[in-house]
This record gives sequence, C-alpha cells and structure tokens, in this order.
Amino acid sequence: MTLYEDDVQAVHRLNEAYRQITSELSKVIVGQQSVIEELLVAMFARGHCLLVGVPGLAKTLMIRTLAQTLSLEFSRIQFTPDLMPSDITGTEVIQEDRSTGTRAFRFLKGPIFANVILADEVNRTPPKTQAALLEAMQEHQVTVGGQRHQLSEPFFVLATQNPIEQEGTYPLPEAQLDRFMFNIFVDYPDEEEELEIVRRTTAGKAAALTPRLSAADILQLQEIVRKVPVADSVARYALQFTRLTRREKGEVPDFVRDFVSWGAGPRASQYLVLGAKARAVLHGRYYVSSDDIRAVAAPVLRHRIMTNFNAEAEGIKPDDIVQRLMEVIPPPDEAVPHGKLPEVFGSAGTG
Repeated sequence: MTLYEDDVQAVHRLNEAYRQITSELSKVIVGQQSVIEELLVAMFARGHCLLVGVPGLAKTLMIRTLAQTLSLEFSRIQFTPDLMPSDITGTEVIQEDRSTGTRAFRFLKGPIFANVILADEVNRTPPKTQAALLEAMQEHQVTVGGQRHQLSEPFFVLATQNPIEQEGTYPLPEAQLDRFMFNIFVDYPDEEEELEIVRRTTAGKAAALTPRLSAADILQLQEIVRKVPVADSVARYALQFTRLTRREKGEVPDFVRDFVSWGAGPRASQYLVLGAKARAVLHGRYYVSSDDIRAVAAPVLRHRIMTNFNAEAEGIKPDDIVQRLMEVIPPPDEAVPHGKLPEVFGSAGTG
C-alpha cells in the first residue's frame, strides 16, 4: 500500500492532533510524556496496553482524560477475585412482553461495551474471567448464550498491574501477556512534577478539556498508519530484536544465552513495525526510521522476554536485555546481510 495525497494530509492532521492531545492532557496530567506517547502509539496501531506501576500514579485519571480528549466512551472495570465473566461481557435475562405475555431472552451489555476499557488490577481476577477479557481484546466481540456481539470501534484495552503486592493474585501467563502490544512502565514523578501535582490537586478547580478527535477520525487514522511504508532494511532491523532473544535458535549474543530462558515470538516483530509506523506518523513523518524501532523496543519486548535464575541473581531485567541489544545490533545503514550476524554476538550455539 502507498500513501496518497489525502493520506499525506491525514498524516499532517494526526501530527497536529498529537500536539493538541498532549497539550490537553497536560492540563490534567503532570509529566509522564513517554507514557502518553506510548499509549497513543498503541491506540493508533490498534494495540492494547498493560500498565505497570505502583498505586497513586494517576493511571486511571490518565486513561479517563485520554478518552475524554478523544471523544471516546470510557469504562472502568475493577477486577476482584469474585468477578465473573458475565460481569464483564454482559448477560441474558428473561423479559416479558406485557401486551402478549410472551417471554424472550434479552442481552444486557456489560462494561466491556465501550471504546476505552480500563481493566484495573487484571491479575486479581481468576483465569476464567481474564480469558473473557482477552477474547474481547483479540476478537473485538463477546459470545454470550451462543450469540456473538460485536464491540464498539475503536476498541482499546488498558490493563493495570500493581508490581508490589502479588499475594492472592493470578499472574497472566506468557501466552496472554503476548496479547498486549505494549507493557508500559509508569514511574514516579520527579520532585518538580510532584510539587506541581500537589499544587493542582489541592486547588479544587478542574481543568476544562476540549475533544480533539472523534471515533471516526481515529478509525481513519488507524488505516493511515498501516499504509506507512517501511524499508526492508528497517524491517530486518526490527526482526533482529526479536530473533536474537531466542537462545535456542542459531547465533545469539552471549548475554542472551546467559540470562534469557525464552525469547519473543513473531507477534513482537509485528508490533515493533506497527508501533514504529504509528510513532512516525505521530511525529509527522511518512517513513519509519531505526529511531522509531528503538523507541518502541522496550515496551514491546519487556513482557515477551523471560529471564532465568542467573538474570534474577544478578539483577538483570528484560529492559537491560533490550538495552544491550540496541548496543550490539547495527542500524540499517550498517545492516548485516540476511542470514549473517556480526562477530560481537559471540560464537554459535543454542546454550
């Protein structure tokens, strides 16, 4: 697919909308610029996000504000151990027609029927309920009583996890984590940002927000993102990030053999390219650069790289693996011919 004149104008419009959206969000959210960018990149790439951060970092406020800025319907689901799948998807009830006396089943929609879903503390609910959410994420539909019900478009799920307290939780298995495009780390604010947060939240006056994009606009711009061209050399650059995490497949860096037990699958390669395309468009460009790949590498890969006991003993995190990969993988203009790897990757072996 190629970009035509109308598409180019849409790219300019999305770049302008990106600046306006971040400006609107800054009225409510202090800092967290990288988090906001990653959320928007995932949204325009049609992906879902897992947000990991301690309580009190305005994750819920950020998502609600983003939905308001984009004129989207927002729904928050608090996941608890007693939550059932029907509490998310909806349920069928018997309704009687008073004029005829006949009874029929009627489907009552659950909170999943919105555009932006905040799945709060998704690891606190049993696997059966988690699976109901993940079916909706993947298929954009729910099945109740043998009937399929389509979800509203655009559809975007943001699930949160508390990294501190893990007692009584049901951790998402790797196969389900792989359904999330990004794993976004929400960090503490710095001192000046925290001071500004205190000033705003103790003043008692809420900021007025102006919607910048409609649901129809977002759907159109999601199509534009898919049309952005990517050079084969840049696509191969993205593939290196995933293929070199697979310690059992060919030549890999020594640190991967030492610290990684399981690497990223093909979905990671897809999301690296899609995320890079969306980031390029948000920044007003019609092509994908290696900088775009590097910018989305950590959120795409950090929940797809499984580290081993050696890594845990030495304090090596998946983000450290990604950073080391950035240091050893040559950029596209220095790309290694297909099928070959630079000597810095170490000797061959599956480990």
